Amino acid sequence: MLKCRNVWKKLAPLARASSTVCRQNVRRAGLPNGRIPARVPVAHMSTGPTGGGGENHLYVLLVGAACLGGGIYAYQTIKGDQQRYQDRINEISSRSQKAATEEPTTPIQSEPPAVKASKTEAVPEPETQAAPSPEEPSPPVPDVELAAAPSETAEPPPEQSPPSEPSPAELTEPPPAPVVESEPTAAAAAESPSAEPPEPQPEVVAVSGVDSTPASLKVPSHTPYLLIGGGTASFAAARSIRARDPGAKVLIVTDEPDLPYMRPPLSKELWFSDDPSVTETLRFKQWNGKERSIYFQPASFYINPEELDSAENGGVAVLTGKKVVQMDVRGNKVKLDDETEISYDKCLIATGGVPRNLQVIERAGEEVTQKTTLFRKIDDFKSLDKVTRNIKSITIIGGGFLGSELACALGRRSHESDLEVIQMYPEKGNMGKVLPEYLSNWTTEKVKREGVKVITEALVKSVTCKDDKLEIQLKDGRLVKTDHIVAAVGLEPNVDLAKSAGLEVDSDFGGYRVNAELQARSNIWVAGDAACFYDIRLGRRRVEHHDHAVVSGRLAGENMTGANKPYWHQSMFWSDLGPDVGYEAIGIVDSSLPTVGVFAKATAKDTPKAATEQSGTGIRSESETEDTATSPVASSTPAPAMEQHKDDYGKGVIFYLRDKVVVGIILWNVFNRMPIARKIIKDGEEHADLNEVAKLFNIHED
Repeated sequence: MLKCRNVWKKLAPLARASSTVCRQNVRRAGLPNGRIPARVPVAHMSTGPTGGGGENHLYVLLVGAACLGGGIYAYQTIKGDQQRYQDRINEISSRSQKAATEEPTTPIQSEPPAVKASKTEAVPEPETQAAPSPEEPSPPVPDVELAAAPSETAEPPPEQSPPSEPSPAELTEPPPAPVVESEPTAAAAAESPSAEPPEPQPEVVAVSGVDSTPASLKVPSHTPYLLIGGGTASFAAARSIRARDPGAKVLIVTDEPDLPYMRPPLSKELWFSDDPSVTETLRFKQWNGKERSIYFQPASFYINPEELDSAENGGVAVLTGKKVVQMDVRGNKVKLDDETEISYDKCLIATGGVPRNLQVIERAGEEVTQKTTLFRKIDDFKSLDKVTRNIKSITIIGGGFLGSELACALGRRSHESDLEVIQMYPEKGNMGKVLPEYLSNWTTEKVKREGVKVITEALVKSVTCKDDKLEIQLKDGRLVKTDHIVAAVGLEPNVDLAKSAGLEVDSDFGGYRVNAELQARSNIWVAGDAACFYDIRLGRRRVEHHDHAVVSGRLAGENMTGANKPYWHQSMFWSDLGPDVGYEAIGIVDSSLPTVGVFAKATAKDTPKAATEQSGTGIRSESETEDTATSPVASSTPAPAMEQHKDDYGKGVIFYLRDKVVVGIILWNVFNRMPIARKIIKDGEEHADLNEVAKLFNIHED
């Protein structure tokens, strides 16, 4: 009605002016003709065209049309206002009901009251919701979209970290399990856009009124850097890429449900934890007593995969629980197991490997396989920890690094319970393929002292399940009964993508065949356990150790950003038989090669525990790989004669020779000397007296 009144006020003066003009025109027309009565023009004005009647008729039509249009507009406006008012009332009432039903199940966040208050105050104001679309009613669903919008469109602030750290995330520890974080994060970012918003969780994102769904609903269709595999090599490559290209957008795709983590503690320190909830927290104490998480970085280090495209400063996103099943090298794209396609500019294959199993176990049937563990991932650690607390006997098949480490770890647990721990392998002693025979025998006795029953030269003939017990029949007639089996018989490189990608697999060592720059194609690199690379010093090799994954991943990341550097680094590996005995090795360490060992009496400082106290880390390669040896200084203490055949091997150095040249070195209870060993192998010189070379490691110092 107000609008009609305003229209009438504007049109009324025009109508009155029009009438006055018409009357004046009629008088002018009638003055020259005195024979025409004064009333005649009036009649003509309303009924005929003479004397200007046509123009007056037009004015009348205009006025009428204006009045009619104003009335129609006023009617539609009033009706629309009523409809919008009713929709608004319905929306407010539905929101209150939704908030009441969701109140008990809302997860506890750091500052939920402030977030809810800001959202509740914004609801009753019509301008907030109606302004963007005044012609359309606002249904309840856009409320959810508004809550989610800030997290999808907000751009992260510029990074404040130094060049060596690719992410501004604070190095806080990750939660033990994915946390459902919804509107508090989004609303907090919306309230203070200038402040640094909390990093989105890469696992699960939820908003009010919507069920929790994986954050990978909107998988990026394209990424500049695609890393296949979520292990150590991928994480090292991501950090290297971000260090050289701070604005890089990196997407890691892993079939595991976990963020990138380190594997060595799964068979070492985690088993010695006193925390009963260690399988949930995945936090462990290093040999030096310091505590840390198994994850390389907390969840806040990564960004949500959905936000990778819009991230102005780039970042690293992890797409968990997704497997790459097909690779189109020509089209530069991959296909996931859910048929999703992702294109890339550059790609790294770091798929690692899968644990091998014995064929006799695979053929034994479901009852046997259900009582067998292939140890590799976090889930394997959790399940094995649970199993060992509910059985009386467990048998570990394998005498290599993993089998010996698990045997010692479970042997320690057997002291606190009635658990029987058995280790069997075809060699004559523990790590018989790596250590010289005398040192392998000494190691076997060490494992026995840990409470492990060792069965050497054991070849498994068959495995059956009888009366809920496993019976392991050996080829020499021996029979072993146990409740559970851990098969630790090696690793098979994961080369599932080789066929679809047309990549070459090495027939001798396995793994993707790459050059010294770790390239398989012009824009495809391979790192970690799955890479069969050309070592410019020792020839073609494939290495399955943590340090190699770190170094090869780092180098691949550098080369993906244009470094074009060959793999000069000699990676090392280490193994600990508990906190008292450990060794570090580099190069080709094969017990079939000629060896020369130089030993000395050990002290309290010559243990893995002491090594971690000195280096400050439980992963010794993290510090070792950063160091280089230029001119090692030999000890002035005279070295004793070779002590290969004594029973006490406290600490020492074992040299592995090929054509009289040192190609491998083991530092037995000697730590923080790896750069010296690396330089000796790199030089590739013949040494007339290795006893003198051993002085470089200062093993004879007290």
